[in-house]
Amino acid sequence: MLDRSLRAALSGPLEAVAAALDRPFLTPDRLTVAGLVLGLASAGAAAAQWWAAAVVLWLVSRVADGLDGALARRRRARGRGNDSEAGGFLDIAADFVVYGAGVFGVAWGASAAYGAPWWPFLLVLLTYYVNGTAFLAFSSIAERTGRQVDDGRSLSFLGRIAEGTETIAVHTLWLILPFWAWQIALVWSLFVAVSAVQRIVAGYRLLR
Repeated sequence: MLDRSLRAALSGPLEAVAAALDRPFLTPDRLTVAGLVLGLASAGAAAAQWWAAAVVLWLVSRVADGLDGALARRRRARGRGNDSEAGGFLDIAADFVVYGAGVFGVAWGASAAYGAPWWPFLLVLLTYYVNGTAFLAFSSIAERTGRQVDDGRSLSFLGRIAEGTETIAVHTLWLILPFWAWQIALVWSLFVAVSAVQRIVAGYRLLR
């Protein structure tokens, strides 16, 4: 829901940082992998109940995730980039791994520290699975049939109420408030479920 406006607001700062980081040894793919490693480290820190470290690692991993695309666009504009879609594929795969690991890490840590039940986190994972299936299937078929939704990302993304911005905010919130993590997860799973239904309906209508 907020991705488009946030991307517009952050495009300038991200491009400035990407310009500062634009060195031969630093590639967009390496930034993607750095974001993946940091995201997994955040999940591990959450499982170990190192909540402050988990928050910092999570936020830094998402900054790296935003910078990889900015650096790739900068290099393509200057004729130095690679037109391969491999980077976009790596980026979305890394996001799925980090989001899933983040849910697992918080569930483990909150359960050990506060006796939080696991089922709200399992609901989150289920709704993530349905959401991912809907928008990845739509993107694949839309590409083949020439019905892409072009918003500058690698995939045709059906934006709805639960997007990347909201996901980052919720994952940050339950790391800051781990004693309320399962309640946050329960509410979040409802939002993601509504978003999944919206994507399935919208995707079906667009492809008819």
